[in-house]
Amino acid sequence: MFKKPLIFVCMTVIVFLLICGCAAKQEASLPQLIIGCNNYEPYYYADADGEPAGMDVDLAKEACVRMGYVPVFRQINWNERDAALESGEVDCLWSCLTMDVLPDDYAWVGPYMRSRQVVAVRSDSQIYALKDLEGKRAAAQATTKASGVFLHEINSPVPQLKQVNCFSTTEELFAALRKGYVDAIAGHEAMITAFVKGGNGNYRLLEESPYVSELGVAFEKGTHQDLAERLTETLRAMEADGTITRIVEKYGLDAAKVVWKGARK
Repeated sequence: MFKKPLIFVCMTVIVFLLICGCAAKQEASLPQLIIGCNNYEPYYYADADGEPAGMDVDLAKEACVRMGYVPVFRQINWNERDAALESGEVDCLWSCLTMDVLPDDYAWVGPYMRSRQVVAVRSDSQIYALKDLEGKRAAAQATTKASGVFLHEINSPVPQLKQVNCFSTTEELFAALRKGYVDAIAGHEAMITAFVKGGNGNYRLLEESPYVSELGVAFEKGTHQDLAERLTETLRAMEADGTITRIVEKYGLDAAKVVWKGARK
């Protein structure tokens, strides 16, 4: 009397395996888009299983599905990214890459998003605007946009500071503000916002952003022209149908401030 249920289970397993096999075969037949990445959370990082994760990863996966490509994420030495493009090690660079810093170095797709640096202070601080930072002590992670702003390596409305501390890790950065070693810290919006939200009301963000950059996908000049055009149209469609908004909000960002609307002028 158990034969019919057993047969049903076996048929279900067979159908499932056939579907999985067909999907794997179909994916294997698709062209690959090899994406050069740099470890920079929340755009690109390794999750608990060591798999690529982040906003740019989610965006690239969705774009590739729509275009009929399989994304392959390859973490590279970011200082040698141009050589990776020229050698064909990667097809493009897609990892929080700022268009306005290197406007003529690549064939660009984008912008598709804005990257905002923000400043956090303690809740009892008398700092309410960027101008109030004059003569104060501040901190940021070394070699980031935020440290460049505080050190005046990047043009911004931040006034002259009394002291700038650069730390290696976010934990050191947050500890410096918590213990009162510095008056303010700065960093990427997603990271700093998460810190403030988890601070039990002890911290707040300044309204002004000291630096906003435009993010794009970079191809080597003179290569992948058709693919770049398809990716441009795909990202525009993803913006129009709300996909990019959904992805950035998943990472705690305000889509109204960071999602790029329409083509670049």
